Amino acid sequence: MMGRKGLLQRLKEGPVVGDGSYVFTLEKRGYVKAGPYTPEAVIENPEGVKQLHREFMRAGADVLQAFTFYSTDDKLQLKGNQAGKSYTCHDLNEEACRIVTEVAAEGDDILICGGCSPTPSYTEKKGKEVVQREFQKQADVFANREDVDFILCEFLGHVEEAEWAIETMKSAGKPVACTLRVGPQGDLHGVPPGECAVRMAKAGADVVGTNCLYDVNTTLKTIAMMKKALDRARLSPYLMVQPVGFHCPEVENMLEGYFHLPEMPFGLEPRLLTRFDVHKFARAAYELGVRYIGGCCGFEPYHIRAIAEELADERGRLGKASDKHEPWGGALKGSMFDFMKKRSNREYWEALKPASGRPNHPVVQSAKDLNGL
Repeated sequence: MMGRKGLLQRLKEGPVVGDGSYVFTLEKRGYVKAGPYTPEAVIENPEGVKQLHREFMRAGADVLQAFTFYSTDDKLQLKGNQAGKSYTCHDLNEEACRIVTEVAAEGDDILICGGCSPTPSYTEKKGKEVVQREFQKQADVFANREDVDFILCEFLGHVEEAEWAIETMKSAGKPVACTLRVGPQGDLHGVPPGECAVRMAKAGADVVGTNCLYDVNTTLKTIAMMKKALDRARLSPYLMVQPVGFHCPEVENMLEGYFHLPEMPFGLEPRLLTRFDVHKFARAAYELGVRYIGGCCGFEPYHIRAIAEELADERGRLGKASDKHEPWGGALKGSMFDFMKKRSNREYWEALKPASGRPNHPVVQSAKDLNGL
Protein backbone atom coordinates (compact mmCIF):
# COMPACT_ATOMS: atom_id res chain seq x y z
CA MET A 1 0.00 0.00 0.00
CA MET A 2 3.01 2.34 0.49
CA GLY A 3 3.12 5.06 -2.16
CA ARG A 4 -0.24 4.09 -3.57
CA LYS A 5 -2.43 6.95 -4.73
CA GLY A 6 -5.68 7.33 -2.82
CA LEU A 7 -9.03 8.57 -4.07
CA LEU A 8 -8.46 12.28 -3.51
CA GLN A 9 -5.08 12.34 -5.22
CA ARG A 10 -6.52 10.48 -8.21
CA LEU A 11 -9.45 12.89 -8.44
CA LYS A 12 -7.03 15.80 -8.36
CA GLU A 13 -5.14 14.29 -11.29
CA GLY A 14 -8.14 13.34 -13.42
CA PRO A 15 -11.36 11.34 -13.69
CA VAL A 16 -12.07 8.25 -11.63
CA VAL A 17 -14.43 5.62 -13.04
CA GLY A 18 -16.79 4.05 -10.54
CA ASP A 19 -18.52 0.70 -10.82
CA GLY A 20 -22.20 0.08 -11.49
CA SER A 21 -25.35 -1.76 -10.52
CA TYR A 22 -25.26 -4.33 -7.73
CA VAL A 23 -28.71 -4.92 -6.23
CA PHE A 24 -30.56 -4.81 -9.57
CA THR A 25 -28.02 -6.88 -11.44
CA LEU A 26 -27.61 -9.46 -8.68
CA GLU A 27 -31.41 -9.73 -8.39
CA LYS A 28 -31.61 -10.55 -12.11
CA ARG A 29 -28.86 -13.14 -11.65
CA GLY A 30 -30.68 -14.81 -8.77
CA TYR A 31 -28.56 -13.66 -5.81
CA VAL A 32 -30.61 -10.82 -4.29
CA LYS A 33 -34.28 -10.78 -3.30
CA ALA A 34 -36.26 -7.82 -4.61
CA GLY A 35 -38.10 -5.88 -1.95
CA PRO A 36 -35.62 -6.19 0.91
CA TYR A 37 -32.63 -5.83 -1.48
CA THR A 38 -30.31 -6.85 1.37
CA PRO A 39 -26.77 -8.14 0.65
CA GLU A 40 -26.66 -11.57 2.31
CA ALA A 41 -25.31 -12.87 -1.02
CA VAL A 42 -21.83 -11.93 0.23
CA ILE A 43 -22.13 -14.90 2.62
CA GLU A 44 -24.60 -17.18 0.85
CA ASN A 45 -23.31 -16.78 -2.72
CA PRO A 46 -19.96 -14.97 -2.60
CA GLU A 47 -18.89 -16.26 -6.02
CA GLY A 48 -21.85 -14.49 -7.61
CA VAL A 49 -20.85 -11.19 -6.02
CA LYS A 50 -17.19 -11.69 -6.87
CA GLN A 51 -18.06 -12.37 -10.51
CA LEU A 52 -19.84 -9.02 -10.79
CA HIS A 53 -16.92 -7.25 -9.09
CA ARG A 54 -14.61 -8.86 -11.67
CA GLU A 55 -16.78 -7.75 -14.57
CA PHE A 56 -16.79 -4.12 -13.43
CA MET A 57 -13.04 -4.23 -12.87
CA ARG A 58 -12.46 -5.78 -16.29
CA ALA A 59 -14.70 -3.11 -17.85
CA GLY A 60 -12.35 -0.40 -16.57
CA ALA A 61 -13.66 0.65 -13.15
CA ASP A 62 -11.06 2.25 -10.90
CA VAL A 63 -13.19 1.55 -7.83
CA LEU A 64 -14.91 -1.57 -6.54
CA GLN A 65 -17.55 -0.97 -3.90
CA ALA A 66 -18.04 -3.56 -1.20
CA PHE A 67 -21.58 -4.91 -1.42
CA THR A 68 -22.74 -3.44 1.87
CA PHE A 69 -25.92 -1.72 0.67
CA TYR A 70 -28.85 -1.96 3.10
CA SER A 71 -26.73 -3.85 5.63
CA THR A 72 -27.44 -2.01 8.89
CA ASP A 73 -28.96 -4.15 11.61
CA ASP A 74 -32.19 -2.15 11.67
CA LYS A 75 -32.64 -2.82 7.93
CA LEU A 76 -31.80 -6.51 8.22
CA GLN A 77 -34.33 -6.86 11.04
CA LEU A 78 -37.07 -4.77 9.43
CA LYS A 79 -40.45 -6.50 9.34
CA GLY A 80 -40.68 -8.74 6.28
CA ASN A 81 -36.90 -9.19 5.98
CA GLN A 82 -35.34 -12.56 6.66
CA ALA A 83 -31.63 -11.73 6.56
CA GLY A 84 -31.54 -10.43 10.14
CA LYS A 85 -32.47 -13.86 11.47
CA SER A 86 -29.16 -15.27 10.23
CA TYR A 87 -26.72 -12.40 9.82
CA THR A 88 -25.62 -9.20 11.53
CA CYS A 89 -24.40 -5.93 10.07
CA HIS A 90 -20.89 -6.84 11.23
CA ASP A 91 -21.05 -10.25 9.52
CA LEU A 92 -22.12 -8.83 6.16
CA ASN A 93 -19.76 -5.85 6.15
CA GLU A 94 -16.73 -7.94 7.09
CA GLU A 95 -17.45 -10.53 4.42
CA ALA A 96 -18.26 -7.94 1.77
CA CYS A 97 -14.93 -6.23 2.41
CA ARG A 98 -13.07 -9.52 2.37
CA ILE A 99 -14.40 -10.66 -1.00
CA VAL A 100 -14.03 -7.31 -2.74
CA THR A 101 -10.44 -7.16 -1.51
CA GLU A 102 -9.82 -10.62 -2.94
CA VAL A 103 -11.09 -9.51 -6.35
CA ALA A 104 -9.29 -6.15 -6.32
CA ALA A 105 -6.00 -7.98 -5.73
CA GLU A 106 -6.47 -9.59 -9.16
CA GLY A 107 -6.52 -6.17 -10.82
CA ASP A 108 -4.18 -3.25 -11.28
CA ASP A 109 -4.27 -0.70 -8.44
CA ILE A 110 -8.01 -0.84 -7.77
CA LEU A 111 -9.51 1.31 -5.01
CA ILE A 112 -11.88 -0.32 -2.53
CA CYS A 113 -14.90 1.52 -1.23
CA GLY A 114 -17.01 0.70 1.81
CA GLY A 115 -20.59 1.91 1.60
CA CYS A 116 -23.50 2.89 3.79
CA SER A 117 -27.11 3.61 2.86
CA PRO A 118 -30.35 4.87 4.48
CA THR A 119 -31.50 3.47 7.80
CA PRO A 120 -35.08 2.62 8.77
CA SER A 121 -34.27 4.26 12.11
CA TYR A 122 -34.16 7.65 10.37
CA THR A 123 -37.55 7.31 8.66
CA GLU A 124 -38.98 5.99 11.94
CA LYS A 125 -37.78 9.23 13.57
CA LYS A 126 -35.71 7.50 16.24
CA GLY A 127 -33.23 10.39 16.34
CA LYS A 128 -29.63 11.15 15.57
CA GLU A 129 -28.06 9.02 18.29
CA VAL A 130 -29.89 5.85 17.21
CA VAL A 131 -29.21 6.44 13.51
CA GLN A 132 -25.53 7.11 14.07
CA ARG A 133 -25.28 4.01 16.23
CA GLU A 134 -26.36 1.97 13.20
CA PHE A 135 -23.85 3.71 10.94
CA GLN A 136 -21.09 3.32 13.52
CA LYS A 137 -21.23 -0.47 13.26
CA GLN A 138 -20.26 -0.16 9.60
CA ALA A 139 -17.71 2.59 10.23
CA ASP A 140 -15.96 0.37 12.77
CA VAL A 141 -15.55 -2.39 10.17
CA PHE A 142 -14.21 0.02 7.55
CA ALA A 143 -11.85 1.70 10.03
CA ASN A 144 -10.26 -1.61 10.98
CA ARG A 145 -9.63 -2.71 7.41
CA GLU A 146 -6.56 -1.22 5.77
CA ASP A 147 -7.82 -2.46 2.42
CA VAL A 148 -10.79 -0.05 2.45
CA ASP A 149 -9.56 3.15 0.79
CA PHE A 150 -12.60 5.38 1.28
CA ILE A 151 -16.26 5.34 2.29
CA LEU A 152 -19.35 6.23 0.26
CA CYS A 153 -22.61 7.28 1.92
CA GLU A 154 -25.16 6.77 -0.85
CA PHE A 155 -28.84 6.69 -1.80
CA LEU A 156 -29.77 8.97 1.08
CA GLY A 157 -33.06 10.80 0.59
CA HIS A 158 -32.65 13.41 3.32
CA VAL A 159 -29.63 15.67 3.62
CA GLU A 160 -30.02 15.60 7.40
CA GLU A 161 -29.41 11.84 7.46
CA ALA A 162 -26.54 12.39 5.04
CA GLU A 163 -24.92 14.81 7.48
CA TRP A 164 -25.27 12.26 10.28
CA ALA A 165 -23.78 9.56 8.06
CA ILE A 166 -20.85 11.75 7.03
CA GLU A 167 -20.09 12.67 10.65
CA THR A 168 -20.06 9.01 11.62
CA MET A 169 -18.04 7.75 8.68
CA LYS A 170 -15.40 10.47 9.14
CA SER A 171 -14.59 8.74 12.43
CA ALA A 172 -13.06 5.91 10.37
CA GLY A 173 -10.24 8.26 9.38
CA LYS A 174 -10.71 7.82 5.62
CA PRO A 175 -11.99 10.05 2.80
CA VAL A 176 -15.79 10.19 2.64
CA ALA A 177 -17.98 10.66 -0.41
CA CYS A 178 -21.72 11.26 -0.15
CA THR A 179 -24.43 11.06 -2.81
CA LEU A 180 -28.13 11.79 -2.43
CA ARG A 181 -31.00 10.25 -4.41
CA VAL A 182 -32.21 13.69 -5.46
CA GLY A 183 -33.28 15.42 -8.64
CA PRO A 184 -33.89 19.11 -9.38
CA GLN A 185 -36.61 19.33 -6.69
CA GLY A 186 -34.17 18.45 -3.92
CA ASP A 187 -34.44 16.06 -0.99
CA LEU A 188 -37.55 14.56 0.58
CA HIS A 189 -37.81 17.48 3.02
CA GLY A 190 -37.72 20.00 0.16
CA VAL A 191 -34.11 21.10 0.62
CA PRO A 192 -32.85 22.27 -2.81
CA PRO A 193 -29.99 20.34 -4.46
CA GLY A 194 -27.54 23.21 -4.11
CA GLU A 195 -28.20 23.60 -0.40
CA CYS A 196 -27.87 19.82 0.00
CA ALA A 197 -24.44 19.91 -1.63
CA VAL A 198 -23.26 22.78 0.57
CA ARG A 199 -24.46 21.03 3.71
CA MET A 200 -22.75 17.76 2.77
CA ALA A 201 -19.50 19.60 2.11
CA LYS A 202 -19.72 21.50 5.40
CA ALA A 203 -20.41 18.22 7.21
CA GLY A 204 -17.02 17.01 5.98
CA ALA A 205 -17.67 15.14 2.75
CA ASP A 206 -14.66 15.18 0.42
CA VAL A 207 -16.81 14.23 -2.58
CA VAL A 208 -20.50 15.10 -3.07
CA GLY A 209 -23.10 14.38 -5.69
CA THR A 210 -26.10 12.29 -6.69
CA ASN A 211 -26.91 8.67 -7.31
CA CYS A 212 -29.88 6.57 -8.40
CA LEU A 213 -33.57 7.41 -9.09
CA TYR A 214 -32.93 9.72 -12.06
CA ASP A 215 -31.54 9.24 -15.55
CA VAL A 216 -28.36 10.66 -17.00
CA ASN A 217 -29.91 13.88 -18.30
CA THR A 218 -31.69 14.73 -15.06
CA THR A 219 -28.58 13.85 -13.09
CA LEU A 220 -26.51 16.26 -15.16
CA LYS A 221 -29.00 19.06 -14.45
CA THR A 222 -28.96 18.29 -10.73
CA ILE A 223 -25.19 18.15 -10.39
CA ALA A 224 -24.95 21.47 -12.27
CA MET A 225 -27.25 22.98 -9.62
CA MET A 226 -25.03 21.55 -6.89
CA LYS A 227 -21.89 22.89 -8.51
CA LYS A 228 -23.34 26.39 -8.83
CA ALA A 229 -24.24 26.49 -5.13
CA LEU A 230 -20.87 25.12 -4.06
CA ASP A 231 -19.07 27.72 -6.17
CA ARG A 232 -21.20 30.44 -4.62
CA ALA A 233 -20.33 29.17 -1.14
CA ARG A 234 -16.64 28.93 -2.11
CA LEU A 235 -16.56 25.23 -1.31
CA SER A 236 -14.69 22.81 -3.53
CA PRO A 237 -15.39 19.15 -2.83
CA TYR A 238 -15.00 16.85 -5.79
CA LEU A 239 -18.21 16.09 -7.69
CA MET A 240 -19.64 12.62 -8.25
CA VAL A 241 -22.53 11.19 -10.30
CA GLN A 242 -23.92 7.65 -10.47
CA PRO A 243 -27.32 7.77 -12.24
CA VAL A 244 -29.65 4.91 -13.12
CA GLY A 245 -29.12 3.11 -16.40
CA PHE A 246 -32.62 3.78 -17.70
CA HIS A 247 -34.26 6.66 -19.57
CA CYS A 248 -36.98 8.16 -17.36
CA PRO A 249 -37.45 11.83 -18.34
CA GLU A 250 -41.07 11.98 -17.21
CA VAL A 251 -40.09 11.75 -13.52
CA GLU A 252 -37.45 14.49 -13.62
CA ASN A 253 -39.41 16.80 -11.33
CA MET A 254 -40.90 14.14 -9.08
CA LEU A 255 -39.48 13.30 -5.68
CA GLU A 256 -38.25 9.67 -5.61
CA GLY A 257 -37.80 9.66 -9.39
CA TYR A 258 -38.27 6.38 -11.20
CA PHE A 259 -40.04 4.80 -8.22
CA HIS A 260 -43.13 6.39 -9.82
CA LEU A 261 -42.80 4.40 -13.04
CA PRO A 262 -45.28 1.53 -13.35
CA GLU A 263 -42.44 -0.54 -14.84
CA MET A 264 -40.44 -0.31 -11.60
CA PRO A 265 -38.70 -2.64 -10.80
CA PHE A 266 -39.34 -5.59 -13.13
CA GLY A 267 -40.25 -4.00 -16.48
CA LEU A 268 -37.56 -1.38 -17.02
CA GLU A 269 -35.49 -3.13 -19.71
CA PRO A 270 -37.03 -1.23 -22.69
CA ARG A 271 -35.69 1.97 -21.14
CA LEU A 272 -32.10 0.73 -20.86
CA LEU A 273 -29.32 3.09 -21.95
CA THR A 274 -27.19 2.13 -24.92
CA ARG A 275 -23.42 2.24 -24.61
CA PHE A 276 -23.52 5.32 -26.83
CA ASP A 277 -25.86 7.12 -24.44
CA VAL A 278 -23.26 6.48 -21.76
CA HIS A 279 -20.42 7.87 -23.89
CA LYS A 280 -22.40 11.10 -24.26
CA PHE A 281 -23.22 11.23 -20.56
CA ALA A 282 -19.62 10.63 -19.45
CA ARG A 283 -18.31 13.40 -21.68
CA ALA A 284 -20.97 15.86 -20.53
CA ALA A 285 -20.32 15.04 -16.86
CA TYR A 286 -16.58 15.48 -17.27
CA GLU A 287 -17.03 18.83 -19.04
CA LEU A 288 -19.25 19.97 -16.16
CA GLY A 289 -16.34 19.36 -13.81
CA VAL A 290 -17.47 16.01 -12.39
CA ARG A 291 -14.49 13.80 -11.67
CA TYR A 292 -16.04 10.65 -10.16
CA ILE A 293 -18.29 9.09 -12.79
CA GLY A 294 -20.00 5.72 -12.38
CA GLY A 295 -23.46 4.22 -12.42
CA CYS A 296 -26.20 2.88 -10.19
CA CYS A 297 -29.14 0.52 -10.84
CA GLY A 298 -29.18 -0.65 -14.46
CA PHE A 299 -25.54 0.26 -15.18
CA GLU A 300 -24.09 -3.00 -16.44
CA PRO A 301 -20.38 -3.69 -16.99
CA TYR A 302 -20.54 -2.67 -20.65
CA HIS A 303 -21.88 0.72 -19.56
CA ILE A 304 -18.88 1.14 -17.27
CA ARG A 305 -16.65 0.16 -20.18
CA ALA A 306 -18.24 3.00 -22.18
CA ILE A 307 -17.32 5.51 -19.45
CA ALA A 308 -13.76 4.18 -19.34
CA GLU A 309 -13.42 4.35 -23.13
CA GLU A 310 -14.93 7.83 -23.41
CA LEU A 311 -12.42 9.12 -20.84
CA ALA A 312 -9.49 6.99 -22.00
CA ASP A 313 -7.40 9.97 -23.10
CA GLU A 314 -7.89 11.76 -19.79
CA ARG A 315 -7.18 8.60 -17.77
CA GLY A 316 -4.38 7.20 -19.95
CA ARG A 317 -5.64 3.64 -19.77
CA LEU A 318 -8.44 1.20 -20.62
CA GLY A 319 -9.92 -1.83 -18.95
CA LYS A 320 -9.13 -5.33 -20.15
CA ALA A 321 -12.62 -5.66 -21.62
CA SER A 322 -11.62 -3.11 -24.25
CA ASP A 323 -9.25 -5.70 -25.71
CA LYS A 324 -12.40 -7.25 -27.16
CA HIS A 325 -14.09 -4.02 -28.16
CA GLU A 326 -13.57 -1.00 -30.40
CA PRO A 327 -15.55 2.14 -29.54
CA TRP A 328 -18.30 3.35 -31.84
CA GLY A 329 -18.69 0.05 -33.66
CA GLY A 330 -15.15 -0.03 -35.01
CA ALA A 331 -14.86 -3.81 -34.73
CA LEU A 332 -17.68 -4.21 -37.27
CA LYS A 333 -15.09 -3.54 -39.98
CA GLY A 334 -14.22 -7.20 -39.51
CA SER A 335 -17.73 -8.44 -40.22
CA MET A 336 -18.36 -10.79 -43.13
CA PHE A 337 -21.45 -8.74 -44.01
CA ASP A 338 -21.06 -5.56 -46.06
CA PHE A 339 -24.15 -3.92 -44.53
CA MET A 340 -22.63 -4.41 -41.09
CA LYS A 341 -19.28 -2.96 -42.14
CA LYS A 342 -21.11 0.26 -43.01
CA ARG A 343 -22.06 0.60 -39.36
CA SER A 344 -18.47 0.62 -38.14
CA ASN A 345 -18.32 4.36 -37.49
CA ARG A 346 -19.28 6.94 -34.92
CA GLU A 347 -21.53 8.89 -37.29
CA TYR A 348 -23.86 5.90 -37.73
CA TRP A 349 -24.32 5.22 -34.02
CA GLU A 350 -24.62 8.87 -32.99
CA ALA A 351 -27.40 9.40 -35.54
CA LEU A 352 -29.29 6.24 -34.57
CA LYS A 353 -32.69 6.58 -32.84
CA PRO A 354 -33.28 3.14 -31.31
CA ALA A 355 -36.80 1.68 -31.43
CA SER A 356 -38.24 -0.37 -28.58
CA GLY A 357 -39.80 -2.93 -30.93
CA ARG A 358 -43.06 -2.77 -28.99
CA PRO A 359 -46.01 -1.56 -31.12
CA ASN A 360 -48.73 0.37 -29.28
CA HIS A 361 -46.47 1.03 -26.30
CA PRO A 362 -45.95 4.62 -25.05
CA VAL A 363 -42.70 6.48 -25.55
CA VAL A 364 -43.05 7.79 -22.00
CA GLN A 365 -45.73 7.18 -19.39
CA SER A 366 -48.56 9.69 -19.15
CA ALA A 367 -49.02 11.62 -15.93
CA LYS A 368 -52.05 9.53 -14.97
CA ASP A 369 -49.99 6.33 -15.24
CA LEU A 370 -47.22 7.50 -12.94
CA ASN A 371 -47.72 5.96 -9.52
CA GLY A 372 -48.24 8.18 -6.52
CA LEU A 373 -46.01 7.42 -3.55
